[in-house]
Amino acid sequence: MEVALICLLFVVYLTIRYYLVDHDTPADKDRNRFRKGMDMISNRNITGAHSYFDEAVRQHPKSAIAYAYRGKCQLVQENYYSAIYDLTQAINRDNTLADCYLDRGIAYYKTEQFNDAFREFDKAVWHFRDEQPDAYRWRALARIQVRQLPQAESDLRRAVSLGDENSFHLLLQPPFTKPVSV
Repeated sequence: MEVALICLLFVVYLTIRYYLVDHDTPADKDRNRFRKGMDMISNRNITGAHSYFDEAVRQHPKSAIAYAYRGKCQLVQENYYSAIYDLTQAINRDNTLADCYLDRGIAYYKTEQFNDAFREFDKAVWHFRDEQPDAYRWRALARIQVRQLPQAESDLRRAVSLGDENSFHLLLQPPFTKPVSV
């Protein structure tokens, strides 16, 4: 009898604890905290967003999201090495941010570090879990640079199947000559 009562009380305790505990991850909290800066990026106010996230990094130095979005601003402003630094800092704080791998790969690609770019795009493909055609397209572009043409073609075809028109146009150009089926 006492065991049943203790088990019942334990179940009630677990139920109450479940509903009272905050389930948001630190990244979710930071996304809510930095909504204003994220809206600036959406509205293409990159200079204002860069200033906003620069201050956010100073105030919240452990925030992966602040570093990630400052890196995104650096990337758009073509400050590729600064973008690589910021995105690396973001990944060091939270290695589950798929956009960071994609953005860092783009920065490596733009600085002609194609092997590093390929590695980052490969991680981005994995983290996006087959839902982001941009990751496949960029990985294909890096593969073209390191002369992995059959794999590049496969990546471009996968991106096309996910709805990426840019990949479709890339497949129509040399070195790819097979017809593209949609």
